[in-house]
Amino acid sequence: MGVNIRRFRAALILLSSVLSACVTAFAGPVSFVGVAVPHLMKRLFGTAKPILMIPACFLGGGAFCLLCDLLARMLFRPSELSISTVTAIFGAPIVIGMMLHRKERT
Repeated sequence: MGVNIRRFRAALILLSSVLSACVTAFAGPVSFVGVAVPHLMKRLFGTAKPILMIPACFLGGGAFCLLCDLLARMLFRPSELSISTVTAIFGAPIVIGMMLHRKERT
């Protein structure tokens, strides 16, 4: 319909990258939860069916944040770490591992 697919695809990838960078800059490393937990749940349950994945992601994200908050409060007691620091420590290796695993498949 008159749209150059290659340019449109490149513009779409660029736009989505910029938007996700803005969200990460605004929300901080806590956004690793939204990226890492669905992939962990998909690998844990071995399926991508939404009827199972949506509740699993809700519960898994809550459990992940609860664990990170607990560690942030208890590790260096009486002072506290930022929950963003703990989620980045646990979330970044998961996301990097997913990217490396995806690169091996292609």
